[in-house]
Amino acid sequence: MLAAVVDDHDMGVSHVIRGDDHLNNAFRQLAIIRAMDWPEPTYAHVPMIHGSDGGKLSKRHGATGVDAYRDELGLLPEAVFNYLLRLGWGHGDREILSRDEAVALFDLAGVGKSPSRFDTKKLLNLNAHYIREADPARLAALLAPRLAQVAPGFAPERDLPKLVEAMPELQPRAQDLDELARGAAFLFARRPLALDAKAEALLTAGARALLADLLKPLEAQKDWTSAGLEATLKAEAEQRGLGLGKLAQPLRAALTGQTTSPGIFDVLTLLGRDEALARTRDQAAANPGAAAT
Repeated sequence: MLAAVVDDHDMGVSHVIRGDDHLNNAFRQLAIIRAMDWPEPTYAHVPMIHGSDGGKLSKRHGATGVDAYRDELGLLPEAVFNYLLRLGWGHGDREILSRDEAVALFDLAGVGKSPSRFDTKKLLNLNAHYIREADPARLAALLAPRLAQVAPGFAPERDLPKLVEAMPELQPRAQDLDELARGAAFLFARRPLALDAKAEALLTAGARALLADLLKPLEAQKDWTSAGLEATLKAEAEQRGLGLGKLAQPLRAALTGQTTSPGIFDVLTLLGRDEALARTRDQAAANPGAAAT
């Protein structure tokens, strides 16, 4: 009690804003301040943050140091800032607030009077918003160390420009940096491409035969752009009496090793002509199940 009071006085602290678990301490500290005839600071006690079950937030709820939200959970600092700010304070119905806006708008009158609950799902949703809004170059630089762990073929000094180029297609599909790294890994995977279980199941003998049929029009494709590839694949689908998805899904599995990815035309252009054709040839020629070994 004495150390806190002396420290605040020596630093000229005018406002003490802290959790309401310190409310009882304020009366003890005021007694010391008045005994010393020092100026009394303004005290404000804000509600605590509780876990999703309504209990005091603790490690069993996932409470951890702020650096873990960055390093282990892959969250952006602006998302953590925005989320923590809105846990105890609000400005109307605004959910998204930048740091500069918060500084301009903040006042103690907007602090809530009831404990808030820490909701990891909401934090991830907010992080997804900031990932979508982030500058691609900045995001690629943050992503590079994580991507190197999930894509051994990734070399930052060589591949960073390609990663920056791919960011606008990848950003809408991720809630955190780890998810974003997994989504980008296919771009730098080594051949022959490993398939996940869903992609392996999709690439039946019939699907591989379809890939073999698609090789000829793809090899003849001169306009290797999203628009040009879309026109070619739509024409091939119509010629076979198939929906475009019936061509896109086995092609996606062959190109990415997964059944989810950015749009298939973007995948083809991001990989580039030579790599896309090589991966398609690999899977068209493989026996079902062989590519996963």
